[in-house]
Amino acid sequence: MPNVRKLYAIRFFYNLIPAYVIERLFWEERGMTVEMVVYTEMIFAAAIVLLEVPTGMIADRWGRKRMLIVSAVMGCCEFSILLFATEFWHFAAVVLLAAVGSSASSGAEDALLYDSLLSGGKETLFEKIAGRLNAIDIVSTIVAALCGSLLAGRFGFSFNYWLSLLSMLVALALTLSLKEPARSGNPDDETQPIPIRAYLSASVRFFRRHPSVRPVVLTGMIAGAAIHFVDEFWQTYLDRIGIPVFYFGLFSAAIFLLRLPGNLLAYRLKARFGYRSLLAGATAAIAAGLVGLAFLKGWAGLAALFLACLASGVLEPLASGYLQHRIDSSMRATIGSFQSLGENVALTLLGVGFGYFSSRLDIFGGFGFIGFAGLAFLLYFVYASRGMAE
Repeated sequence: MPNVRKLYAIRFFYNLIPAYVIERLFWEERGMTVEMVVYTEMIFAAAIVLLEVPTGMIADRWGRKRMLIVSAVMGCCEFSILLFATEFWHFAAVVLLAAVGSSASSGAEDALLYDSLLSGGKETLFEKIAGRLNAIDIVSTIVAALCGSLLAGRFGFSFNYWLSLLSMLVALALTLSLKEPARSGNPDDETQPIPIRAYLSASVRFFRRHPSVRPVVLTGMIAGAAIHFVDEFWQTYLDRIGIPVFYFGLFSAAIFLLRLPGNLLAYRLKARFGYRSLLAGATAAIAAGLVGLAFLKGWAGLAALFLACLASGVLEPLASGYLQHRIDSSMRATIGSFQSLGENVALTLLGVGFGYFSSRLDIFGGFGFIGFAGLAFLLYFVYASRGMAE
């Protein structure tokens, strides 16, 4: 499985980005205020919404490898611009490129992985390989963060961006060496315009014909959005409960490391407990952890934080695998992009409530809102997933 080994290496270098650990400081040094950063985030969100599904369709039509190459090229362009960025429009261009790259890879990577396994008759290994890819992602992120902070202190912020550009160039070279796997569909008709309406109607029909897929996809969306708030605001939580900044690096590493067991063992747990039990259990643990963050302080609150991170590790490969096993190869990236788009929509909707309750009850109120929303969704999942195929 040469593609699988290459995807391991691509994922490692794609996330070996020491620039991220000092990103906000670097942007501030180049004149970007908090207000300007918010504007760029709005640009990113709008671009993702517009591009997510069309790029999935293009990946299914023209090839997943091509879209992964686009993603890697966008990454290289991002850091090339950032090294010399001094104006707002430079940073706006960077986030736009980041949105293009993110949209191009979402759906396409899972589709290429699944079809690569399918061509060798090893599609049942998808959850196992997807979990390992996520584990590599986590390890690479931790290495980049730990090394990036040390290197920035010694050589300055720009040095981290040069290293990040080098890592992205390596990822691009590896992506170019991927092989497009064989898949069903009509590959000889690539010169015709992409039938967008046909893809959209076929996607809607897919979800109608597979009612058991809907609660699984929604679970991935809601849980992914919920854990996003943990990733974004755990520093604020630690500050509120009196943890010194000196220990933030250790907590950052712990939060990512706790996701490793779930990603690595999801395929074995699936064989023992089944999709429904694991998805329900992971959702319940994430929701309970977030509720715990709202009401518990000190070590009890940290235990709740760690519980949510531990449970999130098992959920992503399971939700993705359940979907991939049921999609026709000709629409694999498109349906995957719908899932990614849905997660961004869920993130926006939950973000409204998170911001409202955080402004009135501090960060604890925001986490409480997300946690109770997760528990409410759990009731829906238990009801909607009755008779779910394993």
